[in-house]
Amino acid sequence: MTAQLALGTYWCQAIPEAAVRAAASGAQWVDTAPNYATGRAQVLLAPALAAHPLLNVSTKTGYFTAATGTDAVNDGVLNQDQAAAGHSLAPDYVRWQTGRNREQLGRDRLDLVLLHNPERAHPGDRPALHHAIRDAFAVLEEEVAAGHVAGYGVATWAGLEEEAFTVGELLALAADAAGGQHHLAAIQLPVSLVMMTPIVQVLDGRGPLPAAVDAGLRVMASAPLHGGELPGMVDQELADLIRPGLTPAQACILAVASCPGVTNVLLAASGAPHWKEAADAVAQPSLTAAKLREITGVLASP
Repeated sequence: MTAQLALGTYWCQAIPEAAVRAAASGAQWVDTAPNYATGRAQVLLAPALAAHPLLNVSTKTGYFTAATGTDAVNDGVLNQDQAAAGHSLAPDYVRWQTGRNREQLGRDRLDLVLLHNPERAHPGDRPALHHAIRDAFAVLEEEVAAGHVAGYGVATWAGLEEEAFTVGELLALAADAAGGQHHLAAIQLPVSLVMMTPIVQVLDGRGPLPAAVDAGLRVMASAPLHGGELPGMVDQELADLIRPGLTPAQACILAVASCPGVTNVLLAASGAPHWKEAADAVAQPSLTAAKLREITGVLASP
């Protein structure tokens, strides 16, 4: 099965319009964070979420803007040094930010809350990092029990590839935090023809994606076009190798959407033509494992 397209708001220039368009096209998820759009992304999304109550939203806790840090200090959940860092997994902050996310998004219950690049918290110190993740998970389990959150997970840029943590370790930390049955439901990581490691690994039955599939986790692939750079790096010859008749952008998106284990491809398409182009790509039949091996082999060769 080809993965489904979802709206990612990190690079999105017209969030309200893009969210309405995504919902109208049948997209089921929109992804955001409290620090996106200089701290305004969640407020900008709220009207579209109110108009489309079936649209699921994933948001995050971890990074915050300077203004949010000041508010957190004033509310007594961070000290000045913690606020200056711009990132925190402190339990009091995670609890406070989750409530703030609900308020800004206008949702009583958040579908998914992700720890945002948790590897930032204790670089090079796995035991301290795992302890911090476990404590943050414990807060999110409390939020689930209170009916404020449906599930939680981790959104990472490098944590899985650099093995600051593995999917198996995240599952164990969640089980420990919950004292048994946990609500870890998703991981988000970069997957693209630039950041190919998850694709190469899953084709050999290794890495985070097979572990996520085995655990029934949602896998959100971020940066499928590598911040919009990839279409300019992929020529038509490579696009035709991927699937004849596709544009370079469509070929890049189809490769990610075909990656085994990926359930959603996050696309920050601000304009209608770009969204339609991507939607047409994921409507294509998936690439085979053999074709993905061929593509990654070509791209890995000197």
